[in-house]
Amino acid sequence: MTSSEDISQIFDSESKKLQNLIDTANSKTDMNIHEIVETYYQVMNVSSMATMLKEQADSEPKSLLSKIQETEKMISEKFDSIIHPKILAKISLSIQEMTKNLQSGNSGKKSKEQIESDAKLFEELRQTMSTKEFVEQYENGISHD
Repeated sequence: MTSSEDISQIFDSESKKLQNLIDTANSKTDMNIHEIVETYYQVMNVSSMATMLKEQADSEPKSLLSKIQETEKMISEKFDSIIHPKILAKISLSIQEMTKNLQSGNSGKKSKEQIESDAKLFEELRQTMSTKEFVEQYENGISHD
């Protein structure tokens, strides 16, 4: 097996993994933070591979270049245009709801259970806000391309 065949197989494998993640993200209404981060990392991984391979376009077989174009189209049409805005909107709404829930419980004395519940909600809010920042960084990368 030549190195271009190896590269082609790796790109194909990573593209299929991305396709599965995009299909899952498209069908799910409520992705957890791990799923969101995994999906974005895979998009960035495959996009980086595609960019690198296109720079070496002269030495790559036409079938690989075709697969790269197909994959970039999938990222642009499915992920960037549909899934990414949906994820960003969902994260923003979750942050609003968690913030509202935490603010509404700020009066009077709290039981130990309420304090523990608030602490868990604060941690979830922190993770969600961090994920939103990560998602927004991806968006900034899209708009600068």
